Amino acid sequence: MRRHGTSRTTLTWTAVAAAGALALTACGDGGTKEPQGPEGSSAAAPRVELPKLPGEKLEVAAVWTGPEQENFTKVLKEFEKRTGASVTFVPAQDPIVTFLGTKIAGGAPPDVALLPQVGALVSAVQNKWAQPVGPEAAAQLDANYSAGWKKLGAVEGTQYGVYYKAANKSLIWYNAKAFEAAGVKPPKTWKELITAADTLSASGTPAVSVAGADGWTLTDWFENIYLSQAGPEKYDQLAKHQIKWTDDSVKQALTTLGELFGRKDFLAGGTSGALSTEFPKSVTQTFTGGDRPAAAMVFEGDFVAVNIAQTEAKVGEDALVFPFPAVGAKAPVVSGGDVAVALKPSKGAQALLTFLASADAAEIQAREGGFVSPNKAVDPNVYPNAIQRDIAKALIAAGDDFRFDMSDQAPAAFGGTPGAGEWKALQDFLANPSDVAGTQAKLEADAAKAYGN
Repeated sequence: MRRHGTSRTTLTWTAVAAAGALALTACGDGGTKEPQGPEGSSAAAPRVELPKLPGEKLEVAAVWTGPEQENFTKVLKEFEKRTGASVTFVPAQDPIVTFLGTKIAGGAPPDVALLPQVGALVSAVQNKWAQPVGPEAAAQLDANYSAGWKKLGAVEGTQYGVYYKAANKSLIWYNAKAFEAAGVKPPKTWKELITAADTLSASGTPAVSVAGADGWTLTDWFENIYLSQAGPEKYDQLAKHQIKWTDDSVKQALTTLGELFGRKDFLAGGTSGALSTEFPKSVTQTFTGGDRPAAAMVFEGDFVAVNIAQTEAKVGEDALVFPFPAVGAKAPVVSGGDVAVALKPSKGAQALLTFLASADAAEIQAREGGFVSPNKAVDPNVYPNAIQRDIAKALIAAGDDFRFDMSDQAPAAFGGTPGAGEWKALQDFLANPSDVAGTQAKLEADAAKAYGN
């Protein structure tokens, strides 16, 4: 599982917060599925024409694992059915740029890769790996995507990518029974979150399940706090390294995050437990154990629903969600996305991009849950419950008013590499939240090296 898998985009839409306040904390239809056509496919006729590719073999690489990979495989099966091609999913490792570089150096690049970072797309273009999208895929983009999403898939004015998947990463999912047992209500501000965490932990259930073994989740914690506290202008500057990580605004955000990370009793398994917990477990342990789970809350995007589905909890009933609380004047909304890019100049690769840019493909995976599409032609009724439906509607309603996740904008060496850069610095911070200055110094040294300034 990776970020959104998302990838990881920062959306400054009031619509999301409004939808969250209205619908996220209590959705009556829970996990109710919408009517579907035969074998779970859309009842509607296909809306995109694809070429016949009998006997053609394609490989698609992504960093997705588990249910996310399984659900995407269903999309690839439909592509095979319509074209006659054979498609193999190739599991990739982080950083995906390094993984692809090895494959390309060995003369065996995948036909298409789904990149979870803007920086990875730029690197693929600079390395002359990526192929511009063809006219058929471009037509789907023009019909189905806002200008902002198309721009994210372009480099220096040329369209290279199709944003197949998006994610709202400013959500805190909670165990309804644990909240009820402790008499806690969903908080709207950071101060209220800390108070709720104190009450929950005092009741015998640690407040938060933190996936500290996966550094990308820690960047998302920081980014939500920073966006709300420092504001969008500072956020943009830090994302481009126009201000240093030693800036006072970073100090304030880390100090705020330390109010949560610094309380061992707030964390499932304490500090050591948080550092050893990978993302999937951070979710599943929050929604097992009835009203005495390992933790009452877990922070991450809409894709958390995929992991909740691996438990007995039902989204909308046992598992509820509230927007990330406001630290400053406005609640933040950080999102992410995965961009599909052709790495071979083949008819099959372009056909797959065309399919991934269509509502046909997105609706297949949307039905499975834990997936949000930026494709405005997707029927919102295909989402499996009201929570995910409202998240998707808010994403589309945002139009072009969004930014991309900060760490995904950074060079992969800083913002997307396990055991290095921002991921490692924030893991060290989780281990010792009192060392704000040391964390800042490490972040700035790594950023300066990666950005080359």
